[in-house]
Amino acid sequence: MHGLINRAIERFIRDTYGRDTWGRVTRLAGLDFTEFESMLTYDAALTQDVLAAAETALDRPLPGILEDIGTYLVSHPKVEGLRRLLRFGGEDFHEFLHSLDDLPARARLAVGDLVLPEMELREHGPELYTLTCRGNLPGFGHVLVGLLRALADDYGALVMLEQQGGCEGVESVEIRLLAKAHATGRAFDLGAGAG
Repeated sequence: MHGLINRAIERFIRDTYGRDTWGRVTRLAGLDFTEFESMLTYDAALTQDVLAAAETALDRPLPGILEDIGTYLVSHPKVEGLRRLLRFGGEDFHEFLHSLDDLPARARLAVGDLVLPEMELREHGPELYTLTCRGNLPGFGHVLVGLLRALADDYGALVMLEQQGGCEGVESVEIRLLAKAHATGRAFDLGAGAG
């Protein structure tokens, strides 16, 4: 598992619940270190151990934790760079949804050895979509739900999201776009910071 993924889990727990809670997670997972290195690769079983330990330490079901990680990745000030990368996907939430097929390739442009699940968006009508992801990141559909909910808020769109479950490395999320401009979105400028 890529270190960036493990580091995101670590940062979410530390920034949301504090260093003491992260310390408890590392002990429960049997880690002999306290910080993941972003550019290293770790055994996937280690990531599963950390997530199981987080479930115990936070006394919360794993799907909710994964959703919160997705929300954190878009909304927390310490990970603003990822929000900016995602917002390049379109001027409104509808355009952004149609850019998701290209997200794994865009991620590889930023980090060459980062492999995200393959994504496919199907539009069933003007407001109904299914996002299917295929890969070796169990629970990624839950992360997508949190990420999409936070990005919908960021764009000012009103959506209903439901993780449809999955099996054998395939997970689906149903997306109902109730209003493209429900509220004022968060400010975003493509040229921010350039100058």
